[in-house]
Amino acid sequence: MIKFGNYKREFGFLGRIAAITVILVSSIMFGSCEKYLDIDKYVYDQTTLDSIFLSRSRTEEYINGAAALLPDESILMNGWGWSSTLPSGLGSDEAIVPFVTNGNAILYDEVKETNTWFNPWGDCYKGIRKANIVLENISKNQELTEMEMRDFKGRAYFLRAYFYFYLVRLYGPVVVLPDRPFDTDEDVASVSFERSTYDECVEKICADFEEAAKLLPPSRIDALQYIPTKGAALAFKARMQLYAASPLFNGNSYYSDWKDSEGRNFIAQTEDKVKWGKAAATFKRIIDMNKYAIHTVPKIVNEKGTGTLPLPETVSDANFPDGAGGIDPYKSYKTLFDGTYQPELVKEYIYFSKNNGNYILVTPSKLGGISSFSVTLDMIDEYRMADGRPFSEATQAEKSWQAVGQDKTFSSDYLLSGNRAHRDDGREPRFYATIGFNACIWPTTSHRDGLSAGTRNYVTDYYYGGSASDMNNNDNRTRTGYTCRKYVHQDDCIFWNGVVKAKTYPIFRYAEVLLGYVEAMNEMEGSYTDEDGQVTVTRDVDQMVKYFNQIRYRAGQPGITTADAADQSRMRELIKHERLIEFAFESHRYWDLRRWKDAYDAYNKPIRGLDVSARESQREQFYTERIWNTEKTMKRMFSNKMYLWPLDRNVLRKNGKLVQNPGWN
Repeated sequence: MIKFGNYKREFGFLGRIAAITVILVSSIMFGSCEKYLDIDKYVYDQTTLDSIFLSRSRTEEYINGAAALLPDESILMNGWGWSSTLPSGLGSDEAIVPFVTNGNAILYDEVKETNTWFNPWGDCYKGIRKANIVLENISKNQELTEMEMRDFKGRAYFLRAYFYFYLVRLYGPVVVLPDRPFDTDEDVASVSFERSTYDECVEKICADFEEAAKLLPPSRIDALQYIPTKGAALAFKARMQLYAASPLFNGNSYYSDWKDSEGRNFIAQTEDKVKWGKAAATFKRIIDMNKYAIHTVPKIVNEKGTGTLPLPETVSDANFPDGAGGIDPYKSYKTLFDGTYQPELVKEYIYFSKNNGNYILVTPSKLGGISSFSVTLDMIDEYRMADGRPFSEATQAEKSWQAVGQDKTFSSDYLLSGNRAHRDDGREPRFYATIGFNACIWPTTSHRDGLSAGTRNYVTDYYYGGSASDMNNNDNRTRTGYTCRKYVHQDDCIFWNGVVKAKTYPIFRYAEVLLGYVEAMNEMEGSYTDEDGQVTVTRDVDQMVKYFNQIRYRAGQPGITTADAADQSRMRELIKHERLIEFAFESHRYWDLRRWKDAYDAYNKPIRGLDVSARESQREQFYTERIWNTEKTMKRMFSNKMYLWPLDRNVLRKNGKLVQNPGWN
């Protein structure tokens, strides 16, 4: 979800004059993280909406109640686990697990109109109604200062826009309700509407995010850091515009027969290049705020030779952002996700939440996990060599299964075992910040008995029957020989005698602004000036190189050239590759594959991995590529209907004017 903080769900809701039960929430979402509602005083206190909007605190808690209706988008809660509420984690082509969850059910033909696994429709429209009620009634509150009034209204506009964005991202065009909230005694016919067109939905969402951006402050104090800001509102407006400009929704003939009761196409059938210009302009407005920056950690120099690795000759050593000089690429990327820094210290975060989850799916059995989160070999092979070469261009010796034979330490504390294979050596820094592999070392430095228990600097063994697996449960072992360590800190130990460091989950970070800006510029034609005349953008090759290379240099990789950027088709592929690696396991891939219309080809091919049926004595066999299709979750499938999630049959029954998404009837 768009997680503003910790809260509990609403117990119930009635209408304008009807009694309501005020929810128990934490005001960390929209207020001080130290204050909580008094349970005895408020949970069972029935009050009218009029009294809510006479009290500053109750108005704020009512806004918080709307936020509480959004599902949690934190990756460890929803992308990796059984409690998955979003299809964006395991529903991509990055990894598999040996069981079906809400997150991957759609790929195995488990999702039906009668059992959609995940149905946020009702909660989102409850949230929209709450936001409408706030905007209609907040002027009654005499306790609010002018600044508080602006802020509360900005939050309501932001929430309404985000609820609609959340729905449109999942279902395509949805119902855009009148801004006037319905009374509870209105008949069903008067509150039943058919869907708006996709472009109408986008227009509404962008207008609300723009209004939120005008009202919300550019910054928050640390105690209110999870509350949206002006930058967050503009960021989601830009993301919505980028999605709307993409091929799935911008001239897609697959939806030519999908029309409303007036014969209008729900999805525009003619491509409009201006949509790319709109997205580029909004991304540029965020850049021009001069508030956000790519997160970097200074280069580490020490006498032991275990500091930052020297840059390859192919990578510019000019100081960042003009090159990769002066920074530690591994730590610059890794510390965005592993809890090293408090969120207020990271200028790359635009919108973020607490990342509350466990790590059992990725952690070896010896350390209390089950190692079943399995990164596909297709994903592994997308990581480049340290000098920027694609892995496909590596020599046979560099791809070898044989052990390197020498330990290595870099960035002061990242250890590489000499037992690692050559194929897992000499990769780009993001590989080591993200991927767990055979002979990968898990430091687990917080384990109090680590030395005696053999859990400190634990060298992972992913062979069949190896110590990373629990052979008493077939679900508790890797299927590909690789896993994800992106959100794991070197201190983390989920074992009984260790601790796990608190993490931040970046819902939107500045790297997405830069790559989104470059992508939109690459696709646009001519120039575009935004509606307020604030920004004019064109397909500027020099700017494309400048901002794209900030991502590359932070990763310790060679930059692109103006010749690369001048070639639209080549640049398009470079952008897609960079998003795949830069945003690995951040819930972007699911949506990217769909908006680009790349999902059919990405999913309808076999799962590749190492031969994890081999034992330790069969090392060469273990490192042999295998195509796995022996289990259900290895047999992905994709048809065109899967570009959009189906509406649950109960939703269709309640509103006779709704039509199902194409292919799901």
